[in-house]
Amino acid sequence: MASAAAPYPEGAPCWADVALGDPAAGKRFYGELLGWTFGQPAESYGGYTEAYLDGAKVAALAAKPDGRMPTAWNIYFATPDLGAAAQRVTAAGGQLIAGPARVGGLGRALTAADPGGSVFGVRQPGGSDADAGFERTGEPGSYCWVENHTREPRAVDAFYEAVFGYAPSESPQAPGHRLLSPRGSEPGAHTAVAGREVLGGLFPAEMPPHYLLYFRVFDADETAAVARRLGGRVQLEPREGPYGRWAILTDNQGARFAVLSHPRGVN
Repeated sequence: MASAAAPYPEGAPCWADVALGDPAAGKRFYGELLGWTFGQPAESYGGYTEAYLDGAKVAALAAKPDGRMPTAWNIYFATPDLGAAAQRVTAAGGQLIAGPARVGGLGRALTAADPGGSVFGVRQPGGSDADAGFERTGEPGSYCWVENHTREPRAVDAFYEAVFGYAPSESPQAPGHRLLSPRGSEPGAHTAVAGREVLGGLFPAEMPPHYLLYFRVFDADETAAVARRLGGRVQLEPREGPYGRWAILTDNQGARFAVLSHPRGVN
């Protein structure tokens, strides 16, 4: 699975943040679980706090302005023109939830829902590569992958093809799992920046459509044990998959995410 370098091509995941009721508790959880340190909260933006791994930006924690908002991880896809992307979202049958709006020195962003109901963000960087988003991906303690879990695969596939020009392909290791590559690239696992999965099987019938973010870790089993100790939960016990050993966890406030380590015996 490819990780894009900044500046990111259109449609590539470029940033992630988590909306929490208690960001201080979130710092304690993710600081120990993933080895993150944290910058100073941006008080003018509700205490938005960037997370770092060895000095490189890897994510952010946001305070929920309204307790009714979901406690959840959010993924943002890159675009060079947020206004044009917003028009494509609505024209293709999506819904704008918030924005487009400027977000401090981080550029402009919007939040939207696709026709299947999965919520995602789109982000146009600020004036320098330093504003483009992730400064490290694919390494232990950082973002490595994202999947859209949906019950409307045909409508969702058509939507993202219209919005981002994704070139789809089927995963040779996971039948039924679709890989999405940026516009103009050769479809396949070596260029894929996201995946699309049909909800079912391992997931309960009442689970809503969503994006599931993965963070790379050294050892999925050990990380799951640490999450439990820190007050989180293990939603899906560690198991072997086509790309390594993985598990689905929730943090100590209920935000859901996955962790992925290399297959056992592979460094």
